[in-house]
Amino acid sequence: MYAIIETGGKQIKVEEGQAIYVEKLNAAEGDAVTFDRVLFVGGDAVKVGSPVVEGATVTGKVEKQGRAKKIVVFKYKAKKNYHKKQGHRQPYSKVVIEKINA
Repeated sequence: MYAIIETGGKQIKVEEGQAIYVEKLNAAEGDAVTFDRVLFVGGDAVKVGSPVVEGATVTGKVEKQGRAKKIVVFKYKAKKNYHKKQGHRQPYSKVVIEKINA
């Protein structure tokens, strides 16, 4: 059984026991989180939402809060003596999916 959930403006396919990396959630490590924006539930009985499946939820546990590797943002304009270098590290939450309730 699998589901497609929406969180942080992104759609993610999840299965039970899978670890996913999502945009930072407002929860501490070890907390349980519930995703109620379930767009699709697949498996034996397929349920498609319009836009969400009514009554379906996906529960998981926050395993880790962290920040991704640094990326370099470099802005440059030719012949204008303009360049700007900036770094960015995107915060994330690692969530282990425990149960898909459809």
